[in-house]
Amino acid sequence: MGTHNINFSEQFEFTGKVKTLSIVGIALGVAAIAFGFLAGDKVMHERTFANLLLMAYYFACVCMSGTFFLAVQYVAQAGWSASILRVPQAMAKTLPIAAVILIVVISAGLYTHNLYHHWHADGLTDPNSPNYDSLIAGKSVFLNVPFFLGRQVVFLGVYSIFSTLFVKFSYNEDLAGGLNSYRKSFKNACIFLVIYGFTTPIFAFDTIMSLEAHWFSTMFGWYNFAAMWVSSLATIAIIIILLRRAGYMQWVNNSHLHNLGQFIFGFSIFWTYVWFAQFLLIYYANMPEETVYFYKRFEYYKFWFFLNLAMNFLAPVLLLMDRDNKRTDAKLLFVAIVVLLGHWVDYYQMIMPGAVEDGHNGFGIVEIGTAIGFVGLFTFTVLTALSKKPLIAKNHPLLQESLHHQL
Repeated sequence: MGTHNINFSEQFEFTGKVKTLSIVGIALGVAAIAFGFLAGDKVMHERTFANLLLMAYYFACVCMSGTFFLAVQYVAQAGWSASILRVPQAMAKTLPIAAVILIVVISAGLYTHNLYHHWHADGLTDPNSPNYDSLIAGKSVFLNVPFFLGRQVVFLGVYSIFSTLFVKFSYNEDLAGGLNSYRKSFKNACIFLVIYGFTTPIFAFDTIMSLEAHWFSTMFGWYNFAAMWVSSLATIAIIIILLRRAGYMQWVNNSHLHNLGQFIFGFSIFWTYVWFAQFLLIYYANMPEETVYFYKRFEYYKFWFFLNLAMNFLAPVLLLMDRDNKRTDAKLLFVAIVVLLGHWVDYYQMIMPGAVEDGHNGFGIVEIGTAIGFVGLFTFTVLTALSKKPLIAKNHPLLQESLHHQL
């Protein structure tokens, strides 16, 4: 396609069926959450909070990784992605909303003792209390409510600031041209990647691993990083493919899809490597304080445990190994949807055993409805952000390389 055929002012119109369905999804999610809280049962309240945490964390992680995608492209001075940056920018622009929702869920869970009750119960750090727990007491300098919430606010706040800056610089570039905004994006991306690399493992330790405060794994942070990164890549691929099918972004070719497919393929293997390394070391060492993590998942969540591997390793590896599959939108779309659902399963079996009383791992209206609600919220917020500006960064210095990208 010649560049003279490209409409550099093309904008996405967020109207019609998609907008209606996203609003309906939000309404269903609110109804499912209300159902969970109005049930009046302690276990159901725990399940509802666990699902809120799952989806709020997933929402925030996908948007955080959209910001990470932008930073990687700027630091690498990548040309192939210049014409598709508006999609991850829309995800980055939504991050402040996702951050606020996650902080509210965590705060409410702490206040009601429905989340993090393994270290947030009374008397755990008091040597004179019958509930005294020496392991929790040893971690109390790190696991206490003010410091815990403070870290959440600082980490998510910093990520949100950088996400806003990347979007701002790109929009300024549209107006002013030149290299000034691109250079600012490059410098800020370098700073962001250092901060992000050091803090995302701590963010994962806090938000997810501390649900089971007796257990620990130094690999857990990178395991979560791999999950959030590949989920974000799958989300970007889905949005771009669906936009192309709706008649937008016709400058995106099979080579762009190939790149996204390569990333999904490669980081699915990386996710599996970290998963297996963590599992093998714990299984081989056979230490009670660590094996308890996998015991719960074998005892109460065995189906989800193996489904996780099938969806997040076998599916992307077998289906994206072939070059043509990466370049075919229907096949890449299918794999990306499987990966997104697979990492919902991944987060489900990460969160539920630590948040819900043993043996009460139900699955029903609350799980399905909460997931639908957050999908609707994500769709509504991201597509609203996407509709505000043209779909192509017309003054990006590497745009022509992207428009003529061929593999």
